[in-house]
Amino acid sequence: MTAASPGPATGSALAVRAGALPAVLPAGAVLHLRPAGLVRGAAARGLLAAGGARLLAGGPLAFTLVEVLVRAPDAVTSAMLPVAATEAWAESLATPYRERMEALLARAVAPRAPLVPAAHGRPLVMGVVNVTPDSFSDGGDFHHAADAVAQGRALAAAGADILDVGGESTRPGALPVAPAEEQARVLPVIRALSETGVPISIDTRNADTMRAALAAGADIVNDVSALTHDSAAAAVVAGARVPVVLMHAQGDPRTMQQNPAYACAPLDVAEALEARIAACEAAGIPRARIAVDPGIGFGKTVAHNLEILARLGVLHGLGCPILLGVSRKSFVARLSAGEPPKGREPGSLAAALAGVAQGVQVIRVHDVAGTVQALKVATAVAQAE
Repeated sequence: MTAASPGPATGSALAVRAGALPAVLPAGAVLHLRPAGLVRGAAARGLLAAGGARLLAGGPLAFTLVEVLVRAPDAVTSAMLPVAATEAWAESLATPYRERMEALLARAVAPRAPLVPAAHGRPLVMGVVNVTPDSFSDGGDFHHAADAVAQGRALAAAGADILDVGGESTRPGALPVAPAEEQARVLPVIRALSETGVPISIDTRNADTMRAALAAGADIVNDVSALTHDSAAAAVVAGARVPVVLMHAQGDPRTMQQNPAYACAPLDVAEALEARIAACEAAGIPRARIAVDPGIGFGKTVAHNLEILARLGVLHGLGCPILLGVSRKSFVARLSAGEPPKGREPGSLAAALAGVAQGVQVIRVHDVAGTVQALKVATAVAQAE
């Protein structure tokens, strides 16, 4: 149900340029930060004890550096500072900017409430179950309920922490599916998969489908529109008291790849998600029940996707778990040899591990077994330090 990334390979209008931080911030500047210099294990413990690092999202990673990004209307200036120097610089700022930096730093270090409980010490793996005839990634392989249930059970057996069930394709150019048809596709699958004991997320933009899916056994709402498509969606999530994934998308599936444009893609995405978090909090959904997804491939060119992945850490300043979905996206093929969706797993895994290296908490994938294996090995190596 995820989207691919066709479109021109044009990047953001504003380049991020390294430079000294201004003594006086320009009017209208917006501050962002990206935790960097990530360490773990013995190195992290030593630096934390010496005051040279801070835990990232409650650990196990810690960050020793902060990339401070000052966004003005006509430029984005970046400076990499030691974490203690960042805190000292923040104290020198005028009140609104100081409070902004203090809030970003506090959110970056705050422990995250996991989407679901897990005791294995690695990022969560969300397995994709598309109950659709036209998804870009699996071409309707699991359109029939029995096939989708079998796939979901296979993903659970392979180690999926969450099963993400969706009945509406959101590939570029896809037309909307009526909620009644969407529910006819997903509800039997959710009821059957709820017997596995693996938490289920419902991948939908429609409030009626959210409500019906939660009643059928779903535990999480995953909305590619960040609860903007249906005006009743926020109330459904707030009333059900369930976690929600807010994904960034520019436009809707029918139009999103028609010349997408950003001033600075990583910061535009972060600011859009920040606004959606504030709207959700106002609607009664606490930040502790919100995860964010940058929406790779949803209204973004290849260059935009790469810019966002390179600075994925700016999303830590939102104080929410980060979910990353790069599995089988077309930008993988465009950076390689043009492989079809089912031939993109190695590149998908490379992109996912790049996100994990920046502290991502959830990976949404089609290849659960390969992803779990890679994460087990990567975690074991990191824990051996």
